[in-house]
Amino acid sequence: MKKFGLMVAVITALTLYSALGFAENLKFSTWHPAVSREVKTVWLPMMEDLKVESGGQLNYTMFAGGALGKGPAHYEIIKNGMSDLGYFTATWTPGKFPLSEILSMAMWIDGKDIAADIGNELYAKEKAIQDEFKDVHLLELNGCIQSFLWTKKPVKSLSEVKGLKIRTPGGMQTEYIKVLGAEPVFMPLGDVYTSLETGAIDGVVTCPPLVLAFKLHEVVKHGVVATFGCVTEGLAMNKKKWDSLDDKSKAEITRITRNPFAHTGGLDHKTYKEMIAELKAKGVSLQELSPKNQKEWYTAYQQVTRDWVAAQKDPAEAKEIVKTLAGIVAEHGSEAVAVPAEWR
Repeated sequence: MKKFGLMVAVITALTLYSALGFAENLKFSTWHPAVSREVKTVWLPMMEDLKVESGGQLNYTMFAGGALGKGPAHYEIIKNGMSDLGYFTATWTPGKFPLSEILSMAMWIDGKDIAADIGNELYAKEKAIQDEFKDVHLLELNGCIQSFLWTKKPVKSLSEVKGLKIRTPGGMQTEYIKVLGAEPVFMPLGDVYTSLETGAIDGVVTCPPLVLAFKLHEVVKHGVVATFGCVTEGLAMNKKKWDSLDDKSKAEITRITRNPFAHTGGLDHKTYKEMIAELKAKGVSLQELSPKNQKEWYTAYQQVTRDWVAAQKDPAEAKEIVKTLAGIVAEHGSEAVAVPAEWR
């Protein structure tokens, strides 16, 4: 009799579980520090919205600060199912996403909401770029916001850059640093603070939010307001996990994650001004280049773009992608300064 009662209880519990549709717990991974703007104003609000707007059917566990692996590993972390969805930086894995790398070229983009719109439009138009992410279900693609050169000593001209050792995030930025006469040094962002402090490097190319997130403002007090572009990044989901979800869950995830920065308001174009003000308040001075120096820098960048196109497997295809991107950027009221004038 007791066994029969137990069996009834189990069957009842399973029936109730099925009827109620208990929450799917999604593991979200990012290399951004847990206290960063990215996590606090984008990823946590985004995942909370998924939870609320799915009626509790989509829950989550946050793995921030590289808890599941270092920054360059995050695409593979998502692809292999260590996390169900997460944020990856394509630029940190040279050669893996060759055509998508163009999103990292020098542009004036002061909000990740704008960057995501641009990246998503390029992805939708270019099958060759879609093919580079076929191992995951891509939710969003962007080229981040403009990076600057941050140094321990002030830099006002091209001649003052020559010979400096500059941390690069990789990709186009590496070539920009070279063409300006400096020496690029690749290292994880977590190692940059100590390397600046000890003098192993003289500066770093990165975007304002990461200067704040990694407290680099404590060791670099000068920024050059000349865009270096940034890195190609995106939000992706493990294919197997995506395929296992029902259509309603897929629709909610797509709607909220297509542009998480616009959805949450985190790191959008309005936030950019706040970050610049915060950096100034922390004692960082920003140096505007003269028109002459600016022209020198951007002319050098444009040659990098020509060289990048020539080095691709299909240069004609790569050139068309550059031209398409330049058009998309212009439609959003921004400028791709690294695109040669004859290609605009």
